[in-house]
Amino acid sequence: MTVGVLALQGSFNEHIAALKRLGVIGVEVRKAEQLQNVSALIIPGGESTTMAKLAGYHNLFPALREFVKIGKPVWGTCAGLIFLADKAIGQKSGGQELIGGLNCTVHRNFFGSQLQSFESEVSVPEIAATEGGPPSFCGVFIRAPGILEVGPEVQVLADVAVQSNGTADFDSVFESSEENSGSEKRVIVAVKQGNLLATAFHPELTADTRWHSYFLKMVKETSNDASSSIALSTEIPEPPIYDLPIYQQ
Repeated sequence: MTVGVLALQGSFNEHIAALKRLGVIGVEVRKAEQLQNVSALIIPGGESTTMAKLAGYHNLFPALREFVKIGKPVWGTCAGLIFLADKAIGQKSGGQELIGGLNCTVHRNFFGSQLQSFESEVSVPEIAATEGGPPSFCGVFIRAPGILEVGPEVQVLADVAVQSNGTADFDSVFESSEENSGSEKRVIVAVKQGNLLATAFHPELTADTRWHSYFLKMVKETSNDASSSIALSTEIPEPPIYDLPIYQQ
């Protein structure tokens, strides 16, 4: 198994190091043709606008969208989450190009600026159930996005409690949300949809590799499904039976 890590900018080296600790080869991906040689892709955290400009410069977006469309596993962390979202708000003037595929709306700098970066213990019942370990994960949030809305096919893996930062833009996010009608407001920070995984925080910046292990299980499942399809398609079919009248002389 070879996992590609988009290496335009950001924490791609940290992802490759985490994969290495799990005995998996991680390779840097900078060109569209390199996607043909990997089983899955991780889009790391970084500066999403810069990453988008570099991806556009290298004409990567068509290949990345096709990679998602054909069902290859893709995991986006922080900026990678923004890339995978179908819709992003809170962007700079003119916005940025997205890969899409993940049925959600993301607020680009939901948790604020670099100075408002933080660490928080995030409850991760799905990860604990499949990968073991404690029921929480140390979430490292660096200028992190937040997931405001998800479609019915999206599985929520984690959310966190948030406090108002005093801005109208921040508070307006929760005005129409029934789930946040009480005193404690929560925002989604990790989701899964089919072949797509996304986290608003940075698992690659911790020593805990459970999210990477979880993603690798997704890759193996996808590979097994593909192998089964190939096996079925290459089976020798039974000879056809024709219900024809018997000709007698």
